Amino acid sequence: MGIEIERKFLLKSDRWRSLGDRIFYQQGYLLIDKSRTVRIRTIKEKGFVTIKGAATGYSRSEFEYEIPIEDAKLILNILCEKPLIEKYRTKIEINEITWEVDEFVGENDGLVIAEVELKDENQIIVLPDWIGEEVSGNPIYNNSYLVKNPYKTWQKL
Repeated sequence: MGIEIERKFLLKSDRWRSLGDRIFYQQGYLLIDKSRTVRIRTIKEKGFVTIKGAATGYSRSEFEYEIPIEDAKLILNILCEKPLIEKYRTKIEINEITWEVDEFVGENDGLVIAEVELKDENQIIVLPDWIGEEVSGNPIYNNSYLVKNPYKTWQKL
């Protein structure tokens, strides 16, 4: 069984922008439930299906498999809930830890979140100076939440 151990943060500056290359991601959800999600994603010319379980602390089960890009695109367009999640991800290596900064576009334009995957929940990390408030465990920052509650609607509240 695959386990994902992840922490999420808001950002307090743009200093991260020059530290890595941006890659476009598009993803959609076939199933969004409190106990599981099933996601389809395209990254460059690759497609993936990912199944995730419910989070306990920073951890949750995760299974990801590559699928043909043509199938992924069709599933995104025909079967996934809308709006799709569209974002640019910048991967930044600092002290043997990979930070992933997601800059959302489309219906979630304006939202920027940094994530870091850990080897275990107690792993100590040094936060770069551009990292702000931790939002791990806050479901409104989950991509699956953003499908039904896009960031653009938050700004109207």
